[in-house]
Amino acid sequence: MKPVTGFNEQQKGGVITILNLILADECLLYSRTRNCRCDMVGPELKTLQELFEKQYDELSDIIDDLSERVQAIGGYAMGTMSEFLQHTRLQAQPGSQPSSARMTNQLLEDHLAMIRTLRDDLKTCVDGFGDAHTGDLLKRLMEQHQGMAQALRAQLENS
Repeated sequence: MKPVTGFNEQQKGGVITILNLILADECLLYSRTRNCRCDMVGPELKTLQELFEKQYDELSDIIDDLSERVQAIGGYAMGTMSEFLQHTRLQAQPGSQPSSARMTNQLLEDHLAMIRTLRDDLKTCVDGFGDAHTGDLLKRLMEQHQGMAQALRAQLENS
């Protein structure tokens, strides 16, 4: 059964494309956050591992919310790492082993990048495609990324 959304195909396709781009970004950030938790060493090990674990749990919930929204409007949510890497707007950094401070700073930069792209995506979804419901979701995601960025910034300032 097809969902009843009130969107024409152009609106639906545009919103699904944006949501899948965000999904790719969130999955890369989730993977990077999980890696940082696993690769952490040094005197702040326990504190940073707990912070990163909390954040990748939150990112996991965000990924679920995005996938559910794509499906709710009749789309297909990306689900493979190759799709995510092909469509992400974040910069993948394979093979790097940065210091704890550099890892934390990179995650902070990723969250700030997410906030910027989410702001643009929200405007497009609401103003361009008339999807206030997705706009509400993206506003909530921006707020979540702002909170995660603030926690990372505080950690860097305390180091």
